[in-house]
Amino acid sequence: MQSFAQAPGSRPRIGLPVRLSSSSDPDPRVSEANKLFNYIVELVRDGGGDPVLFSTAPSATALASLDGVIIPGGGDLDPRLYGEQPSEVCYDVSPAQDDLDVAVARQSIDAGLPVLGICRGHQLLNVLYGGTLIQDMAPGVVAHREPAPAPGCGPWAWHEVDVQPGTKVAGLYGDGAGVTVKIASGHHQAVARVADGLVVTAIAEDGTVEALEDPDRWVASVQWHPEAHEISAEERVAPFRAFVEVCRAAVKS
Repeated sequence: MQSFAQAPGSRPRIGLPVRLSSSSDPDPRVSEANKLFNYIVELVRDGGGDPVLFSTAPSATALASLDGVIIPGGGDLDPRLYGEQPSEVCYDVSPAQDDLDVAVARQSIDAGLPVLGICRGHQLLNVLYGGTLIQDMAPGVVAHREPAPAPGCGPWAWHEVDVQPGTKVAGLYGDGAGVTVKIASGHHQAVARVADGLVVTAIAEDGTVEALEDPDRWVASVQWHPEAHEISAEERVAPFRAFVEVCRAAVKS
């Protein structure tokens, strides 16, 4: 792994590609994604990191200043990225956003930085490694999105996921021996074919891939939203604090 200089006692610098779609978009999912992005930035800061936002692909100098990267949620990836034609159910497909997120993810992985994908970021990492997506999930035994949320529950369907022991995601939740997480779920797409080079570390009861990781480097992803405001403050910040510590440790290694 490539090492990057960090001053003693400094806060790890965590890069995040910004959301390029405007919150004024008539689709409420766009403004919700932008709000969630802001929550992630806050949680990185609360977890001890220094968020660094990118609206264009980072230069070599900017990339070398980072200690880790988070690829956040947002609209749907262009299905052409995984060899399919877009269907009418895809929303907020943005070539500019795809280019930005792919560039940040690819450059960060190539540089040996720890990378965490969230929701769209989870799907993007699978596609980047060569996998495919389900463009629109059929209703099943597990609700992955909630069209009519109950008061106080946010725009989420809630269900539990068992994370495999000894995995990177289990470590983010404070228990390398495995953990059950009640997750905030709000997606209509999911991983179809898992990319070579990634392993599944959590699945839903209906078989939906909920977490992935690269066994050879610190790259991991979750389909759910750990940043959801309906989760308690300590539970929200805990995985981000843990990721910041992963990034701090990577600098020292």
